[in-house]
Amino acid sequence: MPVRPRVMGIVNVTPDSFSDGGRYDDTERAVAHGRALLAEGADILDIGGESTRPGATRPLVAEELDRVVPVIRELAAAGAVVSVDTMRSEVAEAALAAGATIVNDVSGGLADPRILEVVAATEASYVAMHWRAHSDRMRDFAVYPDGVVETVCRELAERLEATEAAGIAPHRVALDPGLGFAKKPRHNWELLAALEALRVLGRPLLVGASRKSFLGSLLGVAGRPRPVDEREHAHVALVALLAERGVDCLRVHDVRATADALAVVAAMGATTDAGAMWPPGREDP
Repeated sequence: MPVRPRVMGIVNVTPDSFSDGGRYDDTERAVAHGRALLAEGADILDIGGESTRPGATRPLVAEELDRVVPVIRELAAAGAVVSVDTMRSEVAEAALAAGATIVNDVSGGLADPRILEVVAATEASYVAMHWRAHSDRMRDFAVYPDGVVETVCRELAERLEATEAAGIAPHRVALDPGLGFAKKPRHNWELLAALEALRVLGRPLLVGASRKSFLGSLLGVAGRPRPVDEREHAHVALVALLAERGVDCLRVHDVRATADALAVVAAMGATTDAGAMWPPGREDP
């Protein structure tokens, strides 16, 4: 029987994230939001200082550091399990020094290969996501002649090889299929329907579907996608299905709605409360 997934609450310390950009773009508001997510049931807080929405431009390294490090330091000092959402080795290094214990790298080490060395030099956990290009041109790479499932499995296997070559212990690595990154709506649904294929890689799975555009396209009317803030009901339905299919971690905006959905799944006897197998530290795999 699948175990209850860990819930990773999103804290975007950015002015331009697709869902909540600007709401928590200073330290005080971001920390307050993180504390609220913990109270609602988040197991992990994912702190990010760079928007990866389609078309986004990258902040300077100094800007990203100024956004995330003070927030991480304060929330980690309060006892939170903190993940840093970054593609940059400099930011990962500073975040780990400030108390983060997970590096959530949407590029899987492709944007900055040194990030793997930074993680390997610590006991931190690492999330390698499927990624092909930065936000300003990733739409050009949403082409999968061999099929999206086969291609994502192959390219994530290559990322796993890179993490092992860098010296990151396999039990510290999780994989993310990268919903919405260089993928058209149908690609996302194909991946979600074929998560067992990713299981063959032998690593825990993190899925981030919260409020993404493929849900907006599904729910749209007359070719107009459902607005970002009106996609949560569909996401909650997906959360329940993913829990039953054994996903290990869910990256979400609305922690309370996700926790409620997981409570229903558990009450129906579809999951146990043993805790997910990743990240190590609480329950080692």
